[in-house]
Amino acid sequence: MMEHRIAIITARGGSKRIPRKNIRSFCGKPIIAYSIIAAKKSGLFDEVMVSTDDEEIARIAGEYGAGVPFMRSAETSDDFATTRDVIREVIGKYKELGREFEYVACIYPTAPFVTSQVLQDAVKVLDESGATCLEPVVAYSFPIQRSYAIENNRIQKNCPDLYGKRSQDLQKMYHDAGQFYIGKTEFVIENGFASSDTVPFILSETDVQDIDTITDWKLAELKFKMRDGE
Repeated sequence: MMEHRIAIITARGGSKRIPRKNIRSFCGKPIIAYSIIAAKKSGLFDEVMVSTDDEEIARIAGEYGAGVPFMRSAETSDDFATTRDVIREVIGKYKELGREFEYVACIYPTAPFVTSQVLQDAVKVLDESGATCLEPVVAYSFPIQRSYAIENNRIQKNCPDLYGKRSQDLQKMYHDAGQFYIGKTEFVIENGFASSDTVPFILSETDVQDIDTITDWKLAELKFKMRDGE
């Protein structure tokens, strides 16, 4: 029997810029705990699992209620493996166990701003849109049409024909929020999440923070505490 949705939290052990990043304490909990709790509390998923190659991450994931029915392979644990590679492996392993899912959600382990309500709202948007996939996005805080390139130590305008326009007249541009994705499993395995049939789920800048450096981490904690105090 085809089950409805699986949430896959991708958490390998080999973070270099922030050591042990996926289980580092964030405002009192291992950061991966927020993704697990949000997925479990949402009530959307038949299975919430963590794909990892690391025994300590697997143990902590289990403590917060996520399944780790198998460990990630070496092939999908290096710096060159893509999210789609991990999804393919996980879905294939579950198929071997006799379980298949209509939809797959990939939730990153360093996404503390994702809540059960955010996931519920996102699934509602996807269902009502009729699209194949959904991707959270956030607007650039400054018009990207006014960006520069630097060539031979000189500034070059990337969009010189648009540079004189008022900012409010420029098309708003967005980028991947880097938190989670949801899509039809069969399509995702073949094509990935981002496609011409992916609906956007627009997030506020206060609810998005890349966490690649210690400075990013501190900014994320400040944003989280500010939101938590509202």
